[in-house]
Amino acid sequence: MQQRQTIHLEGLSKHLGHAARNLFETVLAPLGLFYLLLTLTNLTGALIAALAWAFCAVGWRLIKRTPIPSVLLLTTALLVARTAVGFATGSVFLYFLQPTLQNFLYAFVLVATVPLRRPLIARLADDFCAFPTALTERPRVQRFFRRVSLLWAVVFLTNGATTLWALARASLGDFLVVTTAGSYTLVTVAAVGSLMWFRRELRGEGIRLRFGPAAMAAI
Repeated sequence: MQQRQTIHLEGLSKHLGHAARNLFETVLAPLGLFYLLLTLTNLTGALIAALAWAFCAVGWRLIKRTPIPSVLLLTTALLVARTAVGFATGSVFLYFLQPTLQNFLYAFVLVATVPLRRPLIARLADDFCAFPTALTERPRVQRFFRRVSLLWAVVFLTNGATTLWALARASLGDFLVVTTAGSYTLVTVAAVGSLMWFRRELRGEGIRLRFGPAAMAAI
């Protein structure tokens, strides 16, 4: 009979809080600042506010000498490109068209990294819930990340197609509300499904994942 092992991670509330902070920092805050400053001032003020937030988030970590999450680096780099296009064209439509099209880029990158030992999805997962190396090096876990990369590629393709449709038809305010709610509903469902799938794979390895104050069990 296969011996069951238990991996203890920090409290679930801490992981959820960490994920929520990353989501707020990389997406919700710059998006909210952009819309607020666009309403109160103009496109230039909105572009500067969103980009300044991203630079401050990165700069604060550099000052504190703390690790910069991969997702923050990625979103900041993309925001720089979006801002450059926004300044060059003066078009709000093109500013929001870029992240819409980036969904298709994300899907392509996820599929392209599937053959790697650590696909991109595995690296991004570390920003929200860092798993021990002894776990992530298991063949079954690596196979899971390759397969879940394909799931998330479909999520981004779906999100990109629906957001593109909304951008072409809705007003800016309606676009932000509808696409933000729709995108994060889709992402939440996919995230819950991925977690359930991951736990099923761990059970197949004879591993139980537990969130709590206990020290991490050696594998």
